[in-house]
Amino acid sequence: MSTAPIVVVEELTKRFDTVVALDHVSFAVAPGSTTALLGGNGAGKTTTLSILLGLLLPTSGRVTVLGIDMLRHRHAALARMNFSSPYVDLPRRLSVRENLTVYGRLYGVARLRDRIVALSDELHITDLLDRPLGQLSAGQRTRVALAKSLLNDPLLLLLDEPTASLDPDSGDWIRAYLEVYQQRSGATILLASHNMAEVERLCDHVLMLRDGRIVDTGAPAALIARYGRQTLEEVFIHIARRGATTGDASATTEDTADRDAADVQPPARTLAR
Repeated sequence: MSTAPIVVVEELTKRFDTVVALDHVSFAVAPGSTTALLGGNGAGKTTTLSILLGLLLPTSGRVTVLGIDMLRHRHAALARMNFSSPYVDLPRRLSVRENLTVYGRLYGVARLRDRIVALSDELHITDLLDRPLGQLSAGQRTRVALAKSLLNDPLLLLLDEPTASLDPDSGDWIRAYLEVYQQRSGATILLASHNMAEVERLCDHVLMLRDGRIVDTGAPAALIARYGRQTLEEVFIHIARRGATTGDASATTEDTADRDAADVQPPARTLAR
């Protein structure tokens, strides 16, 4: 199996008029890994995924997916990747079966009927196949969207907040399925999420984004240790409020206490009341 990165992003910049959504972002995603893009609203997660999918053109920089230059030959890469997001609706008037059939044909999936049957069984949507998508619950629609994203057995799966708006049981089911799927298929997953527990559970590597820049990277456990925290959520809050720790892998007890005090302070306008 090749050890070459599945995704290589070099000096990626995206401007919308005066707004810099991505500012010279560079990273690589290893084959067979699950990597998280982690950051607050406006950090650049969705913009990054959109450029990887060819939906946006970068202002500058280079993106290579599966060894293919996405600016020149993106269609060759798109056939071997897929995407799922609860924020992107599939046609709600079509039945689940019709949706999967349409997208399967777009991807040129061989033995499409058999593939739909197999995925429907795995994702527990067999009983939903002939129901219009608009009649399904959020959890059911999420499973259908995931089935759509797996139709072409992608080498690279991009997920944008895959468990957003789901109840705890449905979210846990999706996370468990993704764990098993990744281990079985060896697919590479790039996941954008706000859910820290989800990232700790699923991801081998984390890219921390803030204001369009990557401010820190590492395995979840390594980041937690670097910042002297108990959970990835605490690391996220620290970076969101105070920025990344650079070149300081060890924090003293006094430093940690000072950070804890700063992180729990309410906004100034609240104190002024």
